[in-house]
Amino acid sequence: MSRQRSMEVILASEYVTIGELARLTGCRYSTLKFYTEEGMLPFWQAEEKLTRRYKREESIHRIQWICARRKEGKTIPEIKEMLLKGDS
Repeated sequence: MSRQRSMEVILASEYVTIGELARLTGCRYSTLKFYTEEGMLPFWQAEEKLTRRYKREESIHRIQWICARRKEGKTIPEIKEMLLKGDS
């Protein structure tokens, strides 16, 4: 069983886990995992079996941008297309 890092430590970190991103953004873990699997939320992983790490500031910005597009009624394919065009 792993211990959660304090919010102070998370906010000082350049890289965070998906669970920490969920805490920071209020998005569900499963939603963030879906965005990752769809290629909408980039991550860094040193080796295949190690934990995925996300750049904290970039990822928070990306998640907020995706959530704003979803509230506008955009579909996942539309959002992915916008991301490919560099609209984020």
